[in-house]
Amino acid sequence: MAVDVYLNFNGNCREAVEFYAQVFGTEITNFTTFGDNPPNPEYPLPEEAKNLVMHARLNILGSNIMFSDVFPGMPFIEGNNISLAVVSKNMDEITTLFHKLKEGGTIGMELQETFWSKAYGQLKDKLGILWQFSHESEGTSV
Repeated sequence: MAVDVYLNFNGNCREAVEFYAQVFGTEITNFTTFGDNPPNPEYPLPEEAKNLVMHARLNILGSNIMFSDVFPGMPFIEGNNISLAVVSKNMDEITTLFHKLKEGGTIGMELQETFWSKAYGQLKDKLGILWQFSHESEGTSV
């Protein structure tokens, strides 16, 4: 299990990832745009979202730092664009922690299966900290 930092950007995520990769001499891993994902007819992807970064990851000095652009229309506040990501291969651990942290908080996305994870969810805890939870199975990485 790990708790990773997740940074959000307002359309300039690709620039940020490339900059930090160069500064820290590391490789960009798991780089995906919103347009790279399987289409969902129930939720058509706006044209302005297709080239935005949905997910990228860098290993900086032994820590995983994850990156994403905010989706068009979602609020972005510079300085509040950081969340903590719990990534684990243990489904019970993810479920337990999600339910403990959601008490008194606000759920952004209920814990559920997605095309990239058996269990993914987001919440803001009662203290205002943003959390993401993701099950990491063999052969996949968040």
